[in-house]
Amino acid sequence: MQTVQLSIADGSYSEAVREALSRSCAWRVQSVELPDASSSCVLVLDESAFDQLPLPLSHPERIVLITRKNPQALAHAWEAGIVSVISADDPINTVLLAIMAAGLRVARCHTPTPPPSEISPTLDPDTAHISPQKQSFGPKRCKTQ
Repeated sequence: MQTVQLSIADGSYSEAVREALSRSCAWRVQSVELPDASSSCVLVLDESAFDQLPLPLSHPERIVLITRKNPQALAHAWEAGIVSVISADDPINTVLLAIMAAGLRVARCHTPTPPPSEISPTLDPDTAHISPQKQSFGPKRCKTQ
């Protein structure tokens, strides 16, 4: 079960997100004053909570930022590497999709990568190229005797 930290000052909006998450997903939802950037969970933040995070962010792909379309906040989020920025006016389903996408990115980042394959996609300079001895482009006949 994944964890989502909600750090949203607007209590009614925070409660709406919490309720929507509990209805649609199996998430552990924590409401926090200050987000814990060291934890490996999805962080859903408003602008004031985002401003409290230390930069540079270690994993900005797990943050969902909810803004009021403030150009300075958008520029700050872009520079920090945040990929999920939602308007406070967006429907709750859009917020849920952004949270789910961030959850998938968190799961992918913390899943161990398989060991490299023994087969390399690059050509080895020492390999010999095999070419046909005689090229025949005509029709083929089968001998029966």
